[in-house]
Amino acid sequence: MKKAICPGSFDPVTLGHIDIIERAADIFDEVVVLVMSNRSKKDSLFTVEERMELIARSVNLANVKIDTYNGLLVDYVRNSGAVAIVKGLRAMSDFEYEFQQALTNKSLYPAAETMFLCARGENTFLSSSMVKEVCRLGGDIRPFVPESISDDIYKRCKGDN
Repeated sequence: MKKAICPGSFDPVTLGHIDIIERAADIFDEVVVLVMSNRSKKDSLFTVEERMELIARSVNLANVKIDTYNGLLVDYVRNSGAVAIVKGLRAMSDFEYEFQQALTNKSLYPAAETMFLCARGENTFLSSSMVKEVCRLGGDIRPFVPESISDDIYKRCKGDN
């Protein structure tokens, strides 16, 4: 069984994330969506547990599991028996950062392979940060996030829990 890890902060999960997860699920027998804390991002909208729940409501595929980890990604990959790390790319700036991460991961754990999936055209501009900004300024985020969670994001942006 071929298992892949699809890591990210997913704060919140977007249609771009969902697209990458679903495409990875078509390629691998099992995909673990790994919700990780990103120490460089200080403006988290949702807790890790809430993000996991939002992803669970957004993805309904038997071969997709959701987990969390607060350490080195390669340690999780090694311990889970995964054969690949799947990352989505939107632009060249994503590639530069993700390529650096892939090389670091490969250096730390040589069996860690990274697979890049290019975003679909309609998702090349889409990021969780952009969704949060549009939402906080009162814009319509429904074209960018799964319908099943848009109300949760609106409520949180307005300060409702």
